[in-house]
Amino acid sequence: MNTSPHILLIYTGGTIGMIKNFETGALIAFDFDKLLSNIPELKQLDCTIDTVSFAAPIDSSDMNVERWKELGDIINARYDNYDGFVVLHGSDTMSYTAAAISFMFENLTKPIIFTGSQLPIGDLRTDAKENLITAVQIAALKEKGRSVITEVGLYFEYKLLRANRTTKINAEHFEAFQSLNYPSLVESGVHLKINKAFLRPANRRKKMVYHTHFDNDIIIVKMFPGINESILKSIFSIDTIKGVILETYGAGNTTTQKWFAHIISDTIKKGIPIINVTQCAAGSVEMGKYDTSVALKKAGVISGKDITTEAAVAKLMYLLGENLPLKVLKTIYETSLRGEMSEN
Repeated sequence: MNTSPHILLIYTGGTIGMIKNFETGALIAFDFDKLLSNIPELKQLDCTIDTVSFAAPIDSSDMNVERWKELGDIINARYDNYDGFVVLHGSDTMSYTAAAISFMFENLTKPIIFTGSQLPIGDLRTDAKENLITAVQIAALKEKGRSVITEVGLYFEYKLLRANRTTKINAEHFEAFQSLNYPSLVESGVHLKINKAFLRPANRRKKMVYHTHFDNDIIIVKMFPGINESILKSIFSIDTIKGVILETYGAGNTTTQKWFAHIISDTIKKGIPIINVTQCAAGSVEMGKYDTSVALKKAGVISGKDITTEAAVAKLMYLLGENLPLKVLKTIYETSLRGEMSEN
């Protein structure tokens, strides 16, 4: 009986799934049914690999809530049949999708590892092969018959990061992603170094719960010097808005102009949550630390703490989809659900 881990490789689209047509020089989609013949190194891994692809693979710039559900449905329908999942995804929106998937799957006991590449799989200098091979290897890791990784991860350039802690920080270098507020989970060198202290433990007493209700009637508003009162009033008066991500300065600061405080307060009084996240690449929101954020705290703005904007978007859509009262949503939002923010 074959007891080696069984991994499902899911292709959504993106650079990693391209090879060069040597006649025309153009990039064409890779046939994942021929994966093992094109990447023979995968045969050396102690696991069996099945593949499935989106019916119409997309550029990740076209990723949306419906596509998140399409991906989630693929994993959910096969959840009991595989030991781990590897998702091949374009890098531009990978952090958003990976964060969304982390909220969709509650009580994970298996790994869902996202990866991709900066260069196509057929390119001479590609990073695709290493990213793919190691992502599969990590997804297949077991200890005493149980998966070592039991969360959604993102593997890129020798590091496995907690997916909902990542941000794409470079469009040129192979090290495209960073997790500036949380350490790496696994580091790939001569050996795989697993940082067990930072792994998210599985609660095996609870069943996996699959969530699909995401409400994307939200906006992101980024603070900048000279932000315009009339334009902001117009934006906040849109009837369909159900939530706002406010990207603030530093530790959560905004202008102290009274008109701005009134807009924020009036919006929250209408039952619309406003999430405060920092524009800084690293660090945390600490409302009330400076006078410039005291008014936000008094108005009931929700602290995003050290969450990334990508995870903040996915978490807000997820909680809005649960139809929670504003006070309950605030309490839950300020709580770490999938390791996406620090507890304190």
